[in-house]
Amino acid sequence: MSTTSPSADCVYLDNSATTVLCPAARARMLEAMDCYANPSSTHTAGREARAMVERARREVASALGVSAPKPGELIFTASGTESDNLAILGTARAKSRRTANRILTTDSEHPAVREPLAALEREGFSIVRLSTKGGKIDLDEAVSAMDEHLFMISMMLVNNETGARYPLEQIFSAARRLAPQAILHTDAVQGFLKVPFSVKSLGADLITVSAHKIHGPKGVGALWINPALLTAKRITPIVFGGGQESGYRSGTENTIGIEGFGAAAAAGAYTLASDIARMRKLRDGLFDRLALAVPEVRPNRPVGESAPHIVSLTLPRIKSETMLNHLSGAGICVSAGSACSTHAKNKTSSALLAFGLAPAEADSTIRVSLSAATTEEELNRFVDALAEGVARLIRF
Repeated sequence: MSTTSPSADCVYLDNSATTVLCPAARARMLEAMDCYANPSSTHTAGREARAMVERARREVASALGVSAPKPGELIFTASGTESDNLAILGTARAKSRRTANRILTTDSEHPAVREPLAALEREGFSIVRLSTKGGKIDLDEAVSAMDEHLFMISMMLVNNETGARYPLEQIFSAARRLAPQAILHTDAVQGFLKVPFSVKSLGADLITVSAHKIHGPKGVGALWINPALLTAKRITPIVFGGGQESGYRSGTENTIGIEGFGAAAAAGAYTLASDIARMRKLRDGLFDRLALAVPEVRPNRPVGESAPHIVSLTLPRIKSETMLNHLSGAGICVSAGSACSTHAKNKTSSALLAFGLAPAEADSTIRVSLSAATTEEELNRFVDALAEGVARLIRF
């Protein structure tokens, strides 16, 4: 995928936080800016805007492996966070939902899942959090929670801080056998167009994705909903108003952002295999260069399968914030973990603690996240700056 760099002097390696807008998304968004009508309006201009929204809906659905989405099957929202909240709270509060009240998740979820689950726990739901130590889920532990009391499984596909790719196909398949009434949700924001999967291969009922992680614009997310949930009325809206998005997400559609999402999804799906191969090669080359240039830095490599774009590195007795300042001064953009958690009172990463790092190690860990547009030259520049920082900043 071709992208435009944010700055000629900046080495941008924070693609898990957000990505550069790709040319296809930019072009489609500029086109949509001239179509100012409300897509709910029935006149000619409104129908033109509606056609743009529906084209983008087909493109995002196609990238998920759905060729012709039914009404309500793919809902546009304002973010991945809103999509997660709709998936979790919208099913928990549906009238037809329950006698079951157990929800199975992991101990390393993004706050967009962790917080709504915590809210449901306060309302009386039982939350079972599986260990993800080393980036691995114990399938036997997951299966032990699957019975008639299981209401939902909500687990991320790819961990946004460690890159661990969790075996959701196996977990969801077991749930279909052992708890067929359970609703199966995944936050696939970090996995969408980074690891191969489809609606059919995952076996999920609800899949959350986001535009700005795939070189689309910020402020647009989507939720794929199994049509069977719609038929059974097992999901209800959490945003009320004019009934847009088949009644599941009221509010005038963000036509410009949605168009960018569709274009980015189509472009990313077209180059998916080559993008994955390129990022994997870049990542593996980065590990080799780090081992030679900065052996004191420890990669946190998941035990099992991992996404090709996320590299977690623990520094030798250097606070991550200190190293980030050094790298930023050298024109290198990386992060200390999830950008969505930087305003939390306790900034020690729960995902890194769950992975098995001690608090001091977690506070000395940085995240490098690649895109298919990342170059070897940029990674060499990062390694040089990191080596310089370690030499200057290490505390004995």
